[in-house]
Amino acid sequence: MNEVETRMKELHEMLHEYGHAYYVLDEPIVSDAVYDQYLRELLELEEQNPSLILPDSPTQRVGGQPLEGFTKVRHRTPMLSLSNVFSKEDLLEFDRRIRDLLDTPHRYVCELKIDGLAISLLYEDGKLVRGATRGDGTIGEDITANVRTIRAVPLRLKESATFEVRGEAYMPKSSFAKLNEQRAKDEFELFANPRNAAAGSLRQLDPKIAASRNLSLFIYGLGDPEALGIESHSEALEYLRTQGFLLNNETRVCETIEEVAAFIEEWTEKRNELPYEIDGIVIKVDHYEQQQELGFTAKSPRFATAYKFPAEEVVTTLLDIEWTVGRTGVVTPTAILDAVQVAGTTVRRASLHNVDLIQQKDVRIGDHVIIRKAGDIIPEVVAVVEKERPEGTEPYVMPTNCPVCESELVRIEEEVALRCVNPSCPAQITEGIKHFASRNAMNIDGLGEKVVEQLFQNKLIKDVADLYTLEVEQLIQLDRMGQKSAENLVKAIEATKENSMEKLLFGLGVRHIGEKAARLLSQEFGSFDALQQATREEMTAVYEIGDKMADSLVSYLELPETKELLERLKQAGVTMSYTGERIDKEAVADSPFFGKTVVLTGKLEQLSRNEAKEKLLAQGAKVSGSVSKKTDLVIAGEDAGSKLDKANELGIEVWSEQQMMDALAE
Repeated sequence: MNEVETRMKELHEMLHEYGHAYYVLDEPIVSDAVYDQYLRELLELEEQNPSLILPDSPTQRVGGQPLEGFTKVRHRTPMLSLSNVFSKEDLLEFDRRIRDLLDTPHRYVCELKIDGLAISLLYEDGKLVRGATRGDGTIGEDITANVRTIRAVPLRLKESATFEVRGEAYMPKSSFAKLNEQRAKDEFELFANPRNAAAGSLRQLDPKIAASRNLSLFIYGLGDPEALGIESHSEALEYLRTQGFLLNNETRVCETIEEVAAFIEEWTEKRNELPYEIDGIVIKVDHYEQQQELGFTAKSPRFATAYKFPAEEVVTTLLDIEWTVGRTGVVTPTAILDAVQVAGTTVRRASLHNVDLIQQKDVRIGDHVIIRKAGDIIPEVVAVVEKERPEGTEPYVMPTNCPVCESELVRIEEEVALRCVNPSCPAQITEGIKHFASRNAMNIDGLGEKVVEQLFQNKLIKDVADLYTLEVEQLIQLDRMGQKSAENLVKAIEATKENSMEKLLFGLGVRHIGEKAARLLSQEFGSFDALQQATREEMTAVYEIGDKMADSLVSYLELPETKELLERLKQAGVTMSYTGERIDKEAVADSPFFGKTVVLTGKLEQLSRNEAKEKLLAQGAKVSGSVSKKTDLVIAGEDAGSKLDKANELGIEVWSEQQMMDALAE
């Protein structure tokens, strides 16, 4: 190593140490002037010796060249969203469900719910290699260049470890105030709140803009902690702190739900004292073995929830009621309001939910109404201030015809909604196409609401199959659609032809068939041909598929229009089969894992925990997170802990990782 390399290494070490002390520990050990002096020296050396610039150099935080776009990346472990509770009663019910499902004592970890943008950071051999947005929980966008500009994000760790961490990127209140002050001077539209500002900053194609926004980030968890031999969430937080991450200090381990309630009450009162925005409290069962035992629903873990703070309520005037038609024909009322500030944003529209609510609350045009944001997100009308009702208001008359196609509206027995049953209703068709293109369905980048509406109005599409015939020359005729945008949209549509069957099934918008049902049915039947031939009884035999789901799907698949649509999609080259891991029962009938309940514990060397789980599932195994009398086999890696002890106590068969690999290879 020559003199220049030695000096650059010294500067690296010093600047990493100084940055960690300032941005993570909040305990600066040198002045800003000293830090800047060393940073300038390193920049000069890097300019003279570009081949010696390292990816984790402190100079890489200033932002590089603008990006052309964001690429899609798959999270190693899915980033699930949390269910919500809104009251003490909801919280006690959450605790009751936990106690009913666990046969051992448990404790909770309570954390402030930072109002920002969830992101994932991937480190390999101790170095940051990728930052990504949450996206749909499975696929996010690569925002590494922007993440590097956040000073609280370590570019390298204390150890040469490989793992994925989750965190919340946010904009401090002071940074938000300065940003909007500057935008006002520049006559730009102001950001509504710090959360929107943070999200907008991290999705800038120019990293220098992200660098100028002074974002920060709190890390709140590991993607696969058990792979590191860590047994609890509280232990994981302490480990992450030792690796140089910034964690929120206002975290508390609670032995009882009463202690959780006290923590919530404390921060409900103190939330405005913080230098950043929070919108609730996250509550998690601490021990990972118990988390695995509790398991997951399709969208969220059963072992965690988010208590959302009581919504701010304000009074404004109802100017009108607007009716919109959804993809299933449901006609939904929306309140048009005199603009008012609610929870940091300007609200001009709010949900009225359904016909019954309007009638029960006797909502009238001109009324003073109370507005709040449900979960601090969706504005809704809570009540009418009857004592301030203007004279001469009349009871609201419900519509009898569809606001779009003018077909007669019907109210199906036992439903609260009015419904347009005209299958040719333009609103239903466009809403269905929007759903088809949405993130959790086919995920077509660039196909937003306005583009869909223009395509339909210009008669370029009449259903989802027509999307696959679109050409660049047609698209550039649309408003605000340039050559590059048109090319990108055609590429995005083309890319979705490779999606697995469950994305298409969910995208078709069959009533009662959500994401989880679409995945379970696709795994079981493997192709649309097999699904179309399946009987109602064969469908309900699939785990978690009920009568309503099966009836709805059978009816949908029998329609001539559906058969024609599926044939056109097939001809367009759209994948009509399930491409994920699927059990071939005949092929794996002789597998030593077939039909067995298997538990993975300890650190695996040859596979990640998720990779091992997927391979076992493909062999017909049931992979559990906890050891019990029902467990057939335990796979023990390095540093296996309490699960291995329990397996030995119960006399359960235990294999090494190599034994598992040998059996999988056979």
